Amino acid sequence: MIRTALLTLALAAPFAAQVTHAADLVVHVDNVKSASGQVMVALYDNADAFLKHPVRAEKAKADKAGTTLVFHDVAPGDYGLAVFQDINDNGRMDRNLMGIPTEPIAFSNNAQGRMGPPDFAAVKLAVPAAGLDTSVTLR
Repeated sequence: MIRTALLTLALAAPFAAQVTHAADLVVHVDNVKSASGQVMVALYDNADAFLKHPVRAEKAKADKAGTTLVFHDVAPGDYGLAVFQDINDNGRMDRNLMGIPTEPIAFSNNAQGRMGPPDFAAVKLAVPAAGLDTSVTLR
């Protein structure tokens, strides 16, 4: 019986090392121009969901010295971030009549779109098993 248990453990050991562990994705948001409202970050894991259905979202009180948000237990993979400062704290990104955001925004890789938001390929960043620290600059 003990011999069978030891054999099972010996055979399972190589597979246990292959288990994917989740880590933290730390997002530093720079160029926060006022301490009003919240900084909101949405995390996307594919092009079809980008700017429609985030897998997760975090928010933190805006801080002019910079705001840091942390997504805990993020599985390794490709992700994109959309960030905005909800200055008036109404829970949504305000837009003008043409649909252009009137509150500061940013995307991972500090990507910028032409005549609209950037696509997922431009914002995509790889989160390794060890986690990732990244920065974005509001504009």
